[in-house]
Amino acid sequence: MSLVARHLEVAGIVTVVIGSARDIVEECGVPRFVFVDFPLGNPCGKPWDVSMQQVVIGEAFDLMEKAWQPRTTVQAPFVWNESENDLWRDRYMRVDDSNREILAEAGRQRREKQKQAKRQKA
Repeated sequence: MSLVARHLEVAGIVTVVIGSARDIVEECGVPRFVFVDFPLGNPCGKPWDVSMQQVVIGEAFDLMEKAWQPRTTVQAPFVWNESENDLWRDRYMRVDDSNREILAEAGRQRREKQKQAKRQKA
């Protein structure tokens, strides 16, 4: 999405990226970025929290109008869950003894499906 935004900007179309992967989006050099410090897949706010989502979208429109320099990042004023704000980071993509075999088996099954799909195409 970040690279698409850059391409659109070159064509004269103003863009604002709303996202959670700050390091990746900023590395791509998007012109305007609203950072939402939430788990991936939730860039506009918590599911079914319409008022929060409206604020995040409002931040994006404000940034579109008022960006003061190229590659401007603003952070949305929300946390995922104040009492557990950092816990989702600890659990995200975590591999440990409790899930290692399950993840390994899922990987094996995925690879087998890919092999079967390649055989069917050949």
